[in-house]
Amino acid sequence: MMLGVGVSALAGTDMPKPKVDGASNHIKTLVLGSGCFWGPEKRYEKMTGVIDAESGYADGKGFKPSYREIIKSSRRFDEDNYAEVVKVTYNANLITTDALLKYYFESHDPTQKNRQGNDVGTQYRSIILYTDEQQSDKAHTLKAQYQHLLSEQGYGDIQTKIKPLRKFYPAEEYHQNYLTKNPKGYCPDHSTGVTFEKVAKDKADNTMLAQGKHIVIVDAKSYCPYCEKLKKEVLNDYQGDIPLHFRYADQLEGLMIKTATWATPTILFIENGVESLGFQGFMAREEFYKALGAFKLGRSEAFDIAFQKGTERPFCKQYDIFKNTPDGVFIDKLSGKILFDTRDRFNSGTGWLSFTHPVKDSVTYHKDLSHGMVRTEIRSKSSGIHLGHVFKNEGPKGQDRYCINAQVLEFKAREAL
Repeated sequence: MMLGVGVSALAGTDMPKPKVDGASNHIKTLVLGSGCFWGPEKRYEKMTGVIDAESGYADGKGFKPSYREIIKSSRRFDEDNYAEVVKVTYNANLITTDALLKYYFESHDPTQKNRQGNDVGTQYRSIILYTDEQQSDKAHTLKAQYQHLLSEQGYGDIQTKIKPLRKFYPAEEYHQNYLTKNPKGYCPDHSTGVTFEKVAKDKADNTMLAQGKHIVIVDAKSYCPYCEKLKKEVLNDYQGDIPLHFRYADQLEGLMIKTATWATPTILFIENGVESLGFQGFMAREEFYKALGAFKLGRSEAFDIAFQKGTERPFCKQYDIFKNTPDGVFIDKLSGKILFDTRDRFNSGTGWLSFTHPVKDSVTYHKDLSHGMVRTEIRSKSSGIHLGHVFKNEGPKGQDRYCINAQVLEFKAREAL
C-alpha cells in the first residue's frame, strides 16, 4: 500500500446504538474492514444496490485517527489502532445484507490476522461493524458457514471481528475514490477462492501457451478499474501477431510463473510456457509496447530503431525484401496496425522504404533536432515506436517523402486482409 501525503482534520461521525430496524427502513449501513480500503471502496460502489461507499477509520481509541497516525511504526501492532474500513450505505431492497456480507467474506482472506497479503499491521485487520442486530445475526451466521467451507479447503480459523459500530471517521479527501485519482496501479486480490455457493471452477486450457510466445493478462473476477482501463486504452485495439490471452489467477495451471499474481492486472510475457517478463498493475500504452518490444525483438537493431530512434543502413536486407512486395500493406511490427500501403510506395533511390503518405491517422509527427538537423520524426500512433522521418516535397510530383525503416514493419498481402 502506498503512503499518501498531507492530512486534513477529521470529524468523527457518531453512529446510533445498534437497534432492530423497522420493516420500512431499507436504507442500511455496514462498516467493513478487509485490508487497504482503496480497492474495496471501488468494488462496493459498483455493486447494484450500494448507494455509497466511503473510506475511513473505525474501531480504535486513544487518539484521533488520520492516515499519518495509523501508519506509524509504533502502532503497527497496537490493538487500539484504528482499522482501515469502508462505510457501505445500501438499499436492502436491492442488495440484501446476506449478499453483501457473503461478498465481503469472499473478497479477502479472513483467516489472516492483522494483514492482507503484503500489508501487515492492525490497521489491516478483518472486521465487521454493524448498525443493527439483524446485521449482527447475519454476520455471525455467515462467519460460521464460511469457516466450515474454509476448513474443508485447508484454511485456518477466521480472524474477522464482529462488533457494533460506535464511531466512523471519514478518511482524508485524497483517499476517497483513490483509484480514480491515481490512474496507474493495481487492485489487490487476496481472496481465497472459496465461495458460499458451489461454483464450477472455470478451467482454462493452457496447452497452446506451452509453445511459442504469448501475452497473458491476469484479470479480476470482480470489478477492477485498472483492468478496465488497460483494456480500453491499450489492449482492445491490439492486433499484433503474438497471441493475447486473459486468465484469472487460478487459471495459470501448467505455466511457470515467477511474478506474484495477486494484483490485477498483471501482464505476463510467456515463451514456451515459461514467464520471460512480468509486470504488476496498469501499464500505459508506451510502457506496454516497450515491454512487448523487448519480448519480441530482444537485443536487436529493430529494437534500437523502434525505441532509441535509430536508423538502419541503406539498402539493408529487410529493405531488399520489402521494396518489391506484392500488393498489400505494411503494419506496425508490434501493434499490428496498418501504417503504409504499397500503392503509395515509390523507389526514391535512397535505400530506405519511401512512401508519399501514411494510412490516415496511423502516425504522429514530432520535431527532431538531433544530429544538428531540423527534421520531422514519424512515430506509430498505436505503439509509439519510431518509424523514420518525413521530408517535404521530395517525393514524386512534389509530394512528401516518408522515409521509413523497414525493420520495424511487417508486410501483409492485400488478399490476406
